[in-house]
Amino acid sequence: MSEVLSGLRAICQSFPEVSERPSHGAPTWFVRGKKAFATAWLDGHHDQTFPHLWCAAAPGVQDALVSSRPDTFFRPPYVGHRGWLGVRLDRELDLDGLAELLTDAYCEVAPKGLATQLGE
Repeated sequence: MSEVLSGLRAICQSFPEVSERPSHGAPTWFVRGKKAFATAWLDGHHDQTFPHLWCAAAPGVQDALVSSRPDTFFRPPYVGHRGWLGVRLDRELDLDGLAELLTDAYCEVAPKGLATQLGE
């Protein structure tokens, strides 16, 4: 799992003004130190004993991915009602796909001025 965490860190820390700190004991990435956009539960969390990631998602993304690939995506507790997406990390990982999900998560939370910097 340390390899997975290293990959997540590399992706998230490539975004403008991102910091990482534990939240509820799990590595969590924040925009400008305030708004979380992703949390990695490498040892699982509550009833979900498998390693997974929670990340912000645009409206409709959670429903689309959970219904099309329920073996990989799920509605996480606590934040799922806000549209956040759960991603199993114990499946074969496509780092490009994960980077795309995390980029979208960042853009959902970041101020527009920061989010537009990703396209430059």
